[in-house]
Amino acid sequence: MSGRPIVHIEIPAQSPAKLSAFYKELFGWELQSVPGMPYVTFKTSPMQFGDPGLGGGFQPIDGQLYKPGDVTVYIGSGDIKADLKQIERLGGKTVLPKTEIPSTGWYALFTDPDGNRLALFTPSQM
Repeated sequence: MSGRPIVHIEIPAQSPAKLSAFYKELFGWELQSVPGMPYVTFKTSPMQFGDPGLGGGFQPIDGQLYKPGDVTVYIGSGDIKADLKQIERLGGKTVLPKTEIPSTGWYALFTDPDGNRLALFTPSQM
């Protein structure tokens, strides 16, 4: 999994609209509400020339997969199922198998051997 980019970061939120406004005021992030969903995406500013910045979203807290403090880092994947096999072979665990995000792509949640939760993501248009 060497060299894989971080493609998305999710921050749990009781109210995605309210929490995203906090980060917009604090850091000046660009925000966009996702139609029909309680989800707001953000885009950071670049640190230097050529850096596109980083994007993410505010995931509603559900008390199961998404709890306060469970910030999730998404890592790009060309083959989520193969990556999950490799993760398990190296001592990690699958938390949520490959799951479709309609019109967006697929993701899966896993824990590393120390119990840190991360995610894999493949966009629908690679």
